[in-house]
Amino acid sequence: MFESAEVGNVVEKKAYEKRLERLRTDLLRAQHALASTKFRLLVLVGGVEGGGKTEVARLFLEWMDPRGLQVEAYGDKSEEEEERPEYWRYWRTLPASGRGAILVGTWYTRPIVQRVFKDISEGDFDMAMDRVVAFESMLAREGTVIVKIWLHLSKDEQRRRFTQLEKAPATSWRVSKRDWDFSSKYDRFRKICERALAKTGTAEAPWTVVEATDRRYRDLTTGETVLKAVQDAVARAELPEPAKAPDRTRPPQISLLTRLDLSKSLDAKEYDHKMMKQQARIARLTRRLRSQGRALIAVFEGADAAGKGGAIRRLLPAMDARNARVMSVAAPTDEERARPYLWRFWRHLPRLGHATIYDRSWYGRVLVERVEGFCPAADWKRAYAEIAAFEEELSESGVIVAKFWLQISRAEQLRRFKDRTVTPFKQYKITEEDWRNRAKWDAYQAAAVEMFERTSTPFAPWTLIEAEDKHWGRVKVLKTVADRLEEELA
Repeated sequence: MFESAEVGNVVEKKAYEKRLERLRTDLLRAQHALASTKFRLLVLVGGVEGGGKTEVARLFLEWMDPRGLQVEAYGDKSEEEEERPEYWRYWRTLPASGRGAILVGTWYTRPIVQRVFKDISEGDFDMAMDRVVAFESMLAREGTVIVKIWLHLSKDEQRRRFTQLEKAPATSWRVSKRDWDFSSKYDRFRKICERALAKTGTAEAPWTVVEATDRRYRDLTTGETVLKAVQDAVARAELPEPAKAPDRTRPPQISLLTRLDLSKSLDAKEYDHKMMKQQARIARLTRRLRSQGRALIAVFEGADAAGKGGAIRRLLPAMDARNARVMSVAAPTDEERARPYLWRFWRHLPRLGHATIYDRSWYGRVLVERVEGFCPAADWKRAYAEIAAFEEELSESGVIVAKFWLQISRAEQLRRFKDRTVTPFKQYKITEEDWRNRAKWDAYQAAAVEMFERTSTPFAPWTLIEAEDKHWGRVKVLKTVADRLEEELA
């Protein structure tokens, strides 16, 4: 794979200056055109040590408008990053639509280095590359233009460059012991990097291997590759967007929801006793989260007026208020719409030892956005796999995920709606949108059934709550959380 980047490409100074003038003009025009589209630009600069990754990143700030461009260099993890899933540091720095980012030291670096030093197996490395492909595919489908540049040097050229830099007092600081350690394993790095590029070069995110021996050739080739990708994206932006239409699928006659026994109930005395017992269990167990390197996420979905808020209010007091928070998910803001769908959830993930409770969640894409037609069908249909991958990452990083669907009958929902309408301190809970959603009961039930089937996994199972009786529903939520914590923290 890298042989074609060791053929001796060179650009003479006069030709370089002529091409560079045109390149810089075209890059600025393309960047400003991109700013008015839904697309965002990600340029991943990777390659061998000494290839000039930092120099190339700096050039783009010089050649393009830096107000619409950011450079992110990922080195060793901070304490905050160590306490979050691996990809959290990348998600939180994704640019908004119309903007761009140059990334150095990306999601490729860690698994490649780990495999070179045999810290992970070949199977684990392949799984890491599969995750990369899934991540980049999701980004591309969410409007991200991905340009991946690999700067290559031969073994002899890398060593010559290190020696030259090390001899000069002004540049000796640029060569570290780590660089020489990596250079000593050049052949193994080359083999593993070839495997990484072969597995992750896709139509949505192809690799461009650039011979980096001659700086002028390296810089022009990289710049022209980015220019072509941005120009193609601007041209695609003129195409009509996919149609959006409400989904009115009817639920099956027999399903997980229809089989729930909504007559289950608890009297007040039994309720108080069981609630206090489960809250005490949760209080005891959540204190062990940090010492075991774990965190907790509890997701609440369900029909309007099913009692999500009431269940959350009974769960929250069982936790240390300093380490728990509730996220109420409403319609996305302009800032959130300008980024991939899951960005708004990634950036609020809890640290180790902490808990986050979601009053509605990322499942909005396969519920309200599906039913109301807020996104194209292709978006919500692929969301099941993307959500499952997201939750698997959470689980692998130590997050315990508990998901609840609170179910009531249509008749009980109507009774609660009417009660909210006539009770002054409950009137804020009822809106015209609630009544409109009630008319789409069947469509929401159908969407929920498919959601359970496609996203209930061993690492993030759904628990269906019979919530017709509030006492029964709340206690079942508390007991399920306590049982899950006990199982995971055993």
